[in-house]
Amino acid sequence: MKVRNIYLNYFGLVLLSIIVLNLSACNTFTRLSEVGKGPKNTEIINPTKRPNYRPISMPMPGIKKVNHNANSLWRPGARAFFRDQRASEVGDILTISLNISDKATLANKTTRARNDNEDSDLTNLFGLEAELAKKLPQGIAAATTTSLGTVHNTEGSGNIDRSETLEIKLAGIVTQILPNGNLVIFARQELKVNFEMKEVMVTGVVRPEDIDSSNTIGHDKIAEMRVAYGGRGTLSDLQQPRVGTQIIDIIFPF
Repeated sequence: MKVRNIYLNYFGLVLLSIIVLNLSACNTFTRLSEVGKGPKNTEIINPTKRPNYRPISMPMPGIKKVNHNANSLWRPGARAFFRDQRASEVGDILTISLNISDKATLANKTTRARNDNEDSDLTNLFGLEAELAKKLPQGIAAATTTSLGTVHNTEGSGNIDRSETLEIKLAGIVTQILPNGNLVIFARQELKVNFEMKEVMVTGVVRPEDIDSSNTIGHDKIAEMRVAYGGRGTLSDLQQPRVGTQIIDIIFPF
């Protein structure tokens, strides 16, 4: 009876662990609350208050002092005569243009062949070669005591064909000004269509002078750029395997 209770308790513990893992990994409660309604848009919050937000710290030169001319209408760095419309302060908004089109094709092939043969004779070994012939008359000959031969063949080939295209424009915000004047930008966009939520997130470091007169920055001028593009919802759930299958694929050694 005690053994049975132990097995029942063990089975219950395992079942409870699986349920808890499934609930935490799949965010089941959130998904159940979205049945019939789809994913909900998140609230607009201060980007610096996000849980994963971290101020950027990089090696920087000293702060450069800008000389202002008190009796001049022209300000250093301004492109407009009276006012510079480009983003330059924390909280300013600018347009980020992503037009990424990458393509890579690689082909490698390796072929190797090697054939080695070695023969050695044992003709004079203090007269012991004659004794070897007496002991092993059928298994050894002094003239061909050792013979080695090796054959190696290696052939390998590899091909990589990759093509990626991403074209989108979204508005970002300046979240930080670095000591050398560069701007840290952050942009996030959500688009909900039926029961599917599409998300785009861009972050990086830009120079104020690279922002053009239309207050737009291209992706090729964003340093340390990080782009995340994906979706969540009914279709995304159907296109990815369940958590149990993913765990098995990771830990199963065969």
